[in-house]
Amino acid sequence: MSINITAIPSKNKKKTRYTFEWGKASGQRIASGIFTYNRPKDLIEKNHNKEALKILETKRSRMILDKQSIYTGYTPAYKIKINFLDFYGHYVLSNVINNSRHLSCSYNHFKTFLKRNFISASDITENLCENYRAFLLSKYDGETPANYFSEFKRVLKAGKRAGYFIENPAADLVCRVNRNRQKKEVIEPKEYIQLLKTPCCNSDVRKAFIFSLYTGLRWCDVKTLRWENVKSETVELIQNKTQVAVEIPLHSIIKTIFGERKTGLLFRLPTANGANKVLKSWCANAGLKKHITWHCARLSFSVLLQDEGINTATVAGMLGLTSTRLVEETYQRYRTHLGMEAIEKLPS
Repeated sequence: MSINITAIPSKNKKKTRYTFEWGKASGQRIASGIFTYNRPKDLIEKNHNKEALKILETKRSRMILDKQSIYTGYTPAYKIKINFLDFYGHYVLSNVINNSRHLSCSYNHFKTFLKRNFISASDITENLCENYRAFLLSKYDGETPANYFSEFKRVLKAGKRAGYFIENPAADLVCRVNRNRQKKEVIEPKEYIQLLKTPCCNSDVRKAFIFSLYTGLRWCDVKTLRWENVKSETVELIQNKTQVAVEIPLHSIIKTIFGERKTGLLFRLPTANGANKVLKSWCANAGLKKHITWHCARLSFSVLLQDEGINTATVAGMLGLTSTRLVEETYQRYRTHLGMEAIEKLPS
């Protein structure tokens, strides 16, 4: 097949831009992204024109090879030699609106997994894809590893369409949900009170964790929370993880522990590891014989609200979730006392 180069002068006639055409139907003409100066005024612009025309011809040749190799099982040599991470990164940028968080995270974790900045398409084998899936499962609970691996598979599928692969190396691999790791503990109402009554070696960690218990906010949101986010009756913010706006009513306990209003950060907190160490010691002193992490506050907030009959749509809204699915699958627990109550309702 042939691909023609069409020159299109700019409106001011100072530059000429080029397109590739191989037919008259929709999608059979694309911009090359290359231009030349119509009247180069110095050596720099003259050299630019020479290099631009060389690049233009190279791109045209590669496009011809790409289209001729479709359905032949042949991968052009230039695609084998180039860095597939460049294609991955460009795909992320081109699809930034469509589920961008999972897509960009899959890209970042893949680079972390590789421990290098270059990989050719020919090096991405089914075994490497399996190892990447295992890497994600070792790091994350629940549906997170499945979500990231699904986006990775989507990129490889796009890579196959672009001619980087004869067959998608991850086509037969299932996106696995991690159900085997230890479930997070729920802090019960009486344990809320125990924590409120127990002193802590770091007052900011104590206040921040209590704030999370009564608002369901994540560590990353509490860490960066400012006094400007706290209104008279609510806390309002854009969540760091999802960029979703959330407005949560403030419990009277929260209003009590704050005291005089200030400016700047709401809490002066250490690192996440440092805060969890303080939290572990504080919970032990309060008599909580559970493995408590910061995320337990968010889970407990959701579970206790549902115990009180608050519908999942309201709980999802306060957690800043865009649907009730995560509430039903992740932020929910079987509650023994509710099971007992349900049993008692059976005919006797």
